Amino acid sequence: MLELRIALRFLWRNKVQSVLIILGIAIGIAVQVFVGSLITSLQDSLVDETVGSSAHVSLEPAGGQVAFPFTAQDRATVSADPHVTAVAAVQNLSALVPLRDGSVPVSVKGGTLADLDSVYGLSDKLVSGEISLTGNHIAVGKDLAEQNGLAPGAAVQLVLADGSTVETVLEGVFDLGAQAANERSVFSGLELASSALGLPLDRVSGVEVQIADVFDSPEVAAGLQSVFPQITVSEWQAKNSDLLTALQSQSTSSYMIQVFVIIAVMLGIASTLAISAVQKTRQIGILKALGMSDAKTGLVFLYQAGILGVIGTVLGIVVSLALIAVFGVVAASGDSGLFPIEPRLGFVLLSAGIGIAIALISAIIPYRKTARLDPIQVIQGG
Repeated sequence: MLELRIALRFLWRNKVQSVLIILGIAIGIAVQVFVGSLITSLQDSLVDETVGSSAHVSLEPAGGQVAFPFTAQDRATVSADPHVTAVAAVQNLSALVPLRDGSVPVSVKGGTLADLDSVYGLSDKLVSGEISLTGNHIAVGKDLAEQNGLAPGAAVQLVLADGSTVETVLEGVFDLGAQAANERSVFSGLELASSALGLPLDRVSGVEVQIADVFDSPEVAAGLQSVFPQITVSEWQAKNSDLLTALQSQSTSSYMIQVFVIIAVMLGIASTLAISAVQKTRQIGILKALGMSDAKTGLVFLYQAGILGVIGTVLGIVVSLALIAVFGVVAASGDSGLFPIEPRLGFVLLSAGIGIAIALISAIIPYRKTARLDPIQVIQGG
């Protein structure tokens, strides 16, 4: 195709100019992919640390009640929601652990190991001892154990709000990944906690639910509330409005950065192609005098923009993926304080499409300029 061959020749004759445009596009796309992936991964990390190992939706007693019935049929009803991935019936109580230097307030959560594992993953987060939560065995957070000299096998007394005591044995120490949780969390079996509260096993003080997509929690909570109108259903987003505001601010700043990068790249390509059109005025005028139509002469610059856009976009994606890989290696190296970045295929493809599109859009100026060119005036002007 003649127009394509002419476009390739123009690009080759101006190699430095072409390389600079390609590098400009590559840097713009690399920044867009890296920053977008960074913000997305940061949001995922924050959400995972905040609610990754906790309830996304909670069922709680209403009207001042301390417990509510939760049968096997109720569990099946909750589990039937396609969003739901885990259901844990629990007993929640506050207690004090008497120690040599005073007492430490703790939050005791009782449940079957299978239920608690489905939400908190205790078995996978055990750092010492073992965990069964049978009989009077309990597990505590790492910071609570370290700060108070507790080790597996130690006898731990729980003093309840009414002054009664529960004698337990520490069997395991876990790490939930959050200092606040590790300092105050105690897990026990459902029977032990129910006995401490004076409740039968089929009446619980809470049901904790996890879902596949944490941002679907309002929809899931509304659905469960309609099914269980006699209890209170809450979800994590309503309790973490500050976190959601921060996530939205991060997304907005990411979009703004990407928009300004795209505008800068577009202006750079457009200005360079416009200069190229001025430099090639005489050649274009001769081609039009020889019978090349306005559309075909403009197509020369459209081909140039497309070639530059494709090469620059591919190079930018390669650079961004390399940066993400390096970032991931550093994050996995140990105490770097960094988190791994997960590139999303959809976002990478969208960025590629944007890179090529802005290159083609940038060809509008030289396209229109050459379309208005009068070959007679060009030839007469030398």
